[in-house]
Amino acid sequence: MDMLWSGWGDPAKAAPLPDAVIGLLRDLLGVTPRPSGPATLDAVDVPPSPLTDGARAALAGALAADDALRDDAESRVRHTRGKSTPDLLRIRAGEVADVPAAVVLPGSHDEVVAVLRVCAEHGLSAVPFGGGTSVVGGLAPETKRPFVALDLRRLDRLVAIDEVSRTATLEPGLRGPRVEALLNDKGWTLGHFPQSFEWASVGGFAAARSSGQASAGYGRFDEMVLALTLATPEGTLDTGRAPRSAAGPDLRQLVLGSEGALGVITAVTVRIRPLPRRRVYEGWRFSSFEAGAAALRRLAQDGPRPTVLRLSDETETFVGLAQPDAIGASDAPPSGGCVAVAGYEGTEIDTATRRAAAREVLLDAGGEYIGEEPGDRWAHGRYNAPYLRDALLDAGAFAETLETAAFWSALPRLYADVREALTTALTEAGTPPLVMCHVSHVYENGASLYFTVVSAQGEDPVAHWEPAKRAANDAILAAGGTISHHHGVGTDHRDWYVREIGPLGVRLLQAVKAEVDPSGVLNPGVLVPVR
Repeated sequence: MDMLWSGWGDPAKAAPLPDAVIGLLRDLLGVTPRPSGPATLDAVDVPPSPLTDGARAALAGALAADDALRDDAESRVRHTRGKSTPDLLRIRAGEVADVPAAVVLPGSHDEVVAVLRVCAEHGLSAVPFGGGTSVVGGLAPETKRPFVALDLRRLDRLVAIDEVSRTATLEPGLRGPRVEALLNDKGWTLGHFPQSFEWASVGGFAAARSSGQASAGYGRFDEMVLALTLATPEGTLDTGRAPRSAAGPDLRQLVLGSEGALGVITAVTVRIRPLPRRRVYEGWRFSSFEAGAAALRRLAQDGPRPTVLRLSDETETFVGLAQPDAIGASDAPPSGGCVAVAGYEGTEIDTATRRAAAREVLLDAGGEYIGEEPGDRWAHGRYNAPYLRDALLDAGAFAETLETAAFWSALPRLYADVREALTTALTEAGTPPLVMCHVSHVYENGASLYFTVVSAQGEDPVAHWEPAKRAANDAILAAGGTISHHHGVGTDHRDWYVREIGPLGVRLLQAVKAEVDPSGVLNPGVLVPVR
């Protein structure tokens, strides 16, 4: 099924905010309901497709299926931008000036290459579209040319499993739940469970260097990838002949994180793991975010490392966002301090052994065990935060997220400076915010920080947010953080990415793009600055 055109996910799963939360928003942040709700899809004024007859015929000729070229209004609106809060506010207001000229649904690698060549020949741009879950402007090209949304949903096969090597080759249009269903049926798991899991695709996981909520145990998606196939207007690039190689620079790393600017990923070979026989999640409480982060660092550096390891700061714990399904519930755990969730997956023996050893570390670090219920609540609601964001928008609040990562030694300053930048910018604009944060991905040498910001919307919510977003991005770079840990660059982060990699890095990327995409077909303005 398609995702809700004006919000997140399955409309049947949407739920209004509890009265207690609405009251908190009103009393704490001055949030008042908006005068009108989202526009209906059939009320959106969509301009006619600018495709010429020649371009339309050429695209249709590159596709095998009769219904693989669509330029009706609904198909085009459903492929307009991604799912960031500014994206949703614009689409709800009926703003579709950057709607694609058409949607194409290729059914094979060869069809993807053919479509890209048609785009080059007819002066079109192409935006790869997987689950449509980008929150950084990754589906909003900066181009004056007509563009097509290259929807990969029909490339949805499990191509092969090598149970000796423990690998699987997947096509890019497979969404997270389908991947797990196909692998679980044969006794395997990928172990990649980002918050967007229910809707995001394999191709998007690779193109954006996705990181799942069980990354402490299974690793990031880019660590799982062993081989990739990339379609470009100039032909095909195949990367990865072995799990590791000394045969020059690893071109897999050039494709991973390329966000559709260098080509369209049409196959991914990943390592797989045996399906765990036991899963258990538990909650811990720490007196402060600093104390909890120190405990997480001990586990990340010296072990034993849980499969899932995350820590909410005091504000996120107080609000209850550590367990989205518990917000507003009368039986939610008492507030105070910071809640951490530790999860263990594997065999019965491995799970029990790691859990017992980690328990000793967490107790020694000042943690208080608060049982399995907080962990179970988190696991039950782990994909629900985007629905909560939609409910906040419906109630008149502004809610957005941003994330970064840094070395452990830089993390305290990064945390403080980003919170300060967001608080100052929005308070000075007349909408003091609630700024929450959690650590959800840990490494031996550092960790991620994931911020959630809630405030009143202001008269023009998108324009109101932009100075705060710029201030936060500036603070991230000044404090030694990376502009993105797992959301990607898109157009929203591109200017800060340029500062992060420097002029020589930019010229290197532009040179690669000029080689594989000399006509500038692929996702112009995303990731790579236009020359």
